[in-house]
Amino acid sequence: MATTTVPRPRTAGADAAHGAGTPPAAGRRWTVLAAAVAASWALPLLLHALGLDVVLVPVLLLATAGLIRVGGVLLDRLVAAALVLCGAVMALGLAFSLWPWGLAPVPGGGVLLTLLSVAGWLARRRPRLPLRLRGSDALVAGTVALVWHYMHHPVAGKSSPERLAYFATAEDRLGHFSYFDGIRHVGGYAFLHQEAARTYMMTPAEAVYPQGSHFLLAWLDALVTSSAGGGSALDATHRYLLYVIGAHALLCGALVWAARWIGGPRLRGWRAAAVCATVAAVAVSGPLPQLVEWGFDSEIFGLLFLAVALALLVRPAMGRAEFALAAVAGLVAVAFVYNLYGALVGIALLAALVVHRQRFAPRRRLLLGVLAAGTLVAGLPSAASVLTKLDVAKTSNLVGPMVIPDRPVFIGCGLLALVAASLPVNRRTGTGRLVLSLVLGTTAVVGGFGAWQKLTIGQYSYYFEKLTAAALVVALISVGLIGTMLPPAPETSPSKPRRQAGLLLRSGLAAAAALALFGSVQWGVPSGWGHPSAWYGTPMLKWARGEGKNDIAPAADALTGRDLAGVDPPVIALYANDSYLNLRATFLAQALTHRVGAMVGLYDVFHVKIGGPGPVDEQQYQTSLARLKTAVASCPAPPTVLVGDRGTADRLRQDLAGTAVAAVVYAPLG
Repeated sequence: MATTTVPRPRTAGADAAHGAGTPPAAGRRWTVLAAAVAASWALPLLLHALGLDVVLVPVLLLATAGLIRVGGVLLDRLVAAALVLCGAVMALGLAFSLWPWGLAPVPGGGVLLTLLSVAGWLARRRPRLPLRLRGSDALVAGTVALVWHYMHHPVAGKSSPERLAYFATAEDRLGHFSYFDGIRHVGGYAFLHQEAARTYMMTPAEAVYPQGSHFLLAWLDALVTSSAGGGSALDATHRYLLYVIGAHALLCGALVWAARWIGGPRLRGWRAAAVCATVAAVAVSGPLPQLVEWGFDSEIFGLLFLAVALALLVRPAMGRAEFALAAVAGLVAVAFVYNLYGALVGIALLAALVVHRQRFAPRRRLLLGVLAAGTLVAGLPSAASVLTKLDVAKTSNLVGPMVIPDRPVFIGCGLLALVAASLPVNRRTGTGRLVLSLVLGTTAVVGGFGAWQKLTIGQYSYYFEKLTAAALVVALISVGLIGTMLPPAPETSPSKPRRQAGLLLRSGLAAAAALALFGSVQWGVPSGWGHPSAWYGTPMLKWARGEGKNDIAPAADALTGRDLAGVDPPVIALYANDSYLNLRATFLAQALTHRVGAMVGLYDVFHVKIGGPGPVDEQQYQTSLARLKTAVASCPAPPTVLVGDRGTADRLRQDLAGTAVAAVVYAPLG
């Protein structure tokens, strides 16, 4: 791909000497600050009056990008700014959770813009964006667009019940939505409003589960809807699913960008195309799309922030102030969203401080003080959960559905990264030493956790595979260092157009080769024995064909179109003799009525195998009736029981007489 020369970042001393883009003689003018602060509040007020609060998102992103000095091309600056902005929103969310305005768009937007104005004024910086682009930007953006196209395709233009079939693909998604919904209603982090939050989510999640991604999405949703309130749960489920799909697309693009960033200015031309296309191929054709299907929403966001934070720490091509800002933002974003991955950010940060100790020697105490304060903030939610209700040992060994990364891919990429980092030419560079430290440190963390699980429960379980997903991220972004080992093509063409054409041709061929080798893309060449390309059997293509949805659409249609109207929660939905369908329908009913807090006791519905048409033997009926009575007794208020079979509904009215049931309603499917 055609590239544009990326200048070496100016040192912190140079930034100070030149005022980071503002002549030193300009000084700090109070009138400038006053005008900037006034505009910081006038803009959110105007946008709110027009119902366009969502415009604050690009405004905040561009304002942040204009003030920091990271990277020499526009995409690099925007990615770094996005990490800083997300980390700031999650950290300031601690204050937003306690003030009286909650997630109201105007106060939050005004505070963020004011902080940017004051920071720019104190640093004597005028907003400045690099407008240069690199040819490989197209591969980063193309990866995001490709993933969004395939992952959004099955829900595009669908009715609400059909969309719910993709939203409610797993119980985890319903749980994550309840955290998001609860934060929208209580106006802040649930662990700071535990009593009120228990209505919206299953206890003890309000106290122990990392809520960074849910808060970030709740803040974004307040801007999208121009409202601090939660609004219709049905509409919110659709927006939430779009946010998750968008985050997954950004994760795949971030992996490509991070590998290129680690490769640095040396990674150009066809080598950049080969590296970016290789990472993209693994990301889109591997198991990562299953994270969406299985409802592992927090993990998606955690891996996204992990990839960006590690890349910026491994190659800290920035001044001391930006390094501290990126490090703190990365720690906060990763620890708030998925604290399991915080250890890897800590390893990268400590290694960066050691490797670049001479560079950071000036004002070392100030830097370490800022990093220590940022670490304390990043650890606050985790400390609160451990000191209240979280059993770390028990939680670490939980079992459940797992998305297992391809072992050969992350092991092979990791080994190649070790080879590249051990070469003399890279051992003398900070990036090479940091890649070596990160790969070895990640191996130690994953290996140690796996050994502990083997010792305690005798097998690898749920969170081990979460850690291996982080190892896959480390391996993929480390591919950038491997790319610098490829020999550059000599420039022998006499004219610039011919050189550009040759560069484009080689880059295109390199990208096509990487997609064929690592993504199973055959470019129209038929497979042997008439089998389709393995590309069409990847999890992303299966999701795009509609294979990711489940059988809850008829129940969702009944709930949204008929059964929840005028009914006070909680609701027990017995639409079938399938106990798992009854559980998911009941869970969905609580989510659509903002009452997931009732689901802890209602999990007894998982054992209720009655309610639908078809014969049921007496023993099964009596066993299910006993579990149903237990579920009814656990409800915080008398529930309404929806039954899909008339005869079963009539019998349950008699058998539940005398229990705390609001009503037993005949509610057939179809």
